[in-house]
Amino acid sequence: MSEDPGPIRLSVTDLHASVDDPALTSMTLLNELAGRYPEAVSFSAGRPFEGFYDVDDLSRHLSTFRGHLEGEKGLPAEQVRRTFFQYGRTKGFIHELIARQLEVDEGLRVDPESIVVTTGCQEAMVLLLRALVRDARDVVLAATPNYVGFIGAARVAGAPLRSVREHDGGIDLEDLERQIRAARREGLRPRACYVVPDFANPSGASMSLADRIALLELAGREEILVIEDNPYSLFRAGGSPLPLLKALDDRHQVIHLGSFAKSAFAGARVGYIIADQPVTATGAPHEEPVLLADHLAKLKSMVTLNTSTVAQAVIGGYLLENGCSLKRATAREAEVYRRNLATVLESLHSVFTPVPGTGQDVSWNTPQGGMFVVVTLPFPADDDMLEYSASRFGVLWTPMHHFYGGTSGFHQARLSFSVLTPEQIVLGVERLGKLVQDQRARHLTGLAHARGGGRLLEPQTV
Repeated sequence: MSEDPGPIRLSVTDLHASVDDPALTSMTLLNELAGRYPEAVSFSAGRPFEGFYDVDDLSRHLSTFRGHLEGEKGLPAEQVRRTFFQYGRTKGFIHELIARQLEVDEGLRVDPESIVVTTGCQEAMVLLLRALVRDARDVVLAATPNYVGFIGAARVAGAPLRSVREHDGGIDLEDLERQIRAARREGLRPRACYVVPDFANPSGASMSLADRIALLELAGREEILVIEDNPYSLFRAGGSPLPLLKALDDRHQVIHLGSFAKSAFAGARVGYIIADQPVTATGAPHEEPVLLADHLAKLKSMVTLNTSTVAQAVIGGYLLENGCSLKRATAREAEVYRRNLATVLESLHSVFTPVPGTGQDVSWNTPQGGMFVVVTLPFPADDDMLEYSASRFGVLWTPMHHFYGGTSGFHQARLSFSVLTPEQIVLGVERLGKLVQDQRARHLTGLAHARGGGRLLEPQTV
């Protein structure tokens, strides 16, 4: 009688490379540390502000959307019931309300049939990348640092990413052109460029109107698509709003990604994609094209089938109650983010002063909106330092190297201020200041040790 071989064991080397990819595990690390150090002030969470949530709003939103179906749409009771409880239309059924919101807030008119309602923006990214990348020769370009969710979506979809430099004004257009042409010399096919024009995650960078126009002109010359991701444009701290890339698009170059995670609430997991590009089977002159959105819907039907009908109804009611204006709906949250951004910047100025001649200065950028500030530190801001920061000083932040795919950003930290009170922000920056003092002490002690050959002492916690 043969021995029982025991349970089957799989090796990670037998699985797709994405399951063990560092880009897909970075958020797990942050969640784990937040759970282990619940008293720490957390600048790591990129969640929307929670102070205005009310559970009773959910039932009201549902009732509002039900009234819309019965009144404006004239649906009988049986069809209304089916809309809530049964499988739904793969492309979604709040597409007309989304189109209405874009026209109200952005002056952008889109064909509702070009909209696919997705299970969060992450699904939109995966579907789009899966559709655009036919084989290993196809590449997508993206500014670095980049939203870790897009990096992860690319790894899951098997879509190679090619990095483009980013500066204070967003993606570096000169480097984008260089990277496109370099990719072609290598026998690759650049398909699209991913950008977040307003207050990008993680850098907070925003593109000027001139650069937005120049990007579309460059994309037209080079015959690539532009993937526009737009989570943060509603949360401008000052100055006049700039048009979406999609609003400047008269050649169907721009594929627009949207989400209600930061505007309505993340728990709905409702996003969308505008894909109005005509697609033909053979390219014949008289062939009738179909929308790229319809091809994405076919992929979606094999992934999530349809976006939750109940979640769509809640978001639909939310839009209707606010006249289909997200600017109106998020006015209170936008004011919170403006206040918090000002508090972060004031606290950084108050806590950190230059130390001439030491190379130990702390610097930061000054975004004009959004949810993030990037701080450059005079020591490695890696995962080990993050745990030390949480355990010794009670403050969490996000190491920027995660947004560079582990290739850069090792002295930078992203501070997210969206869910904090001003008091928590002041306390958190003070604690970050104590971490910097601690590391300066270690640096000076190390110099003294190297010069004098003495014993290296543990600095006291300050």
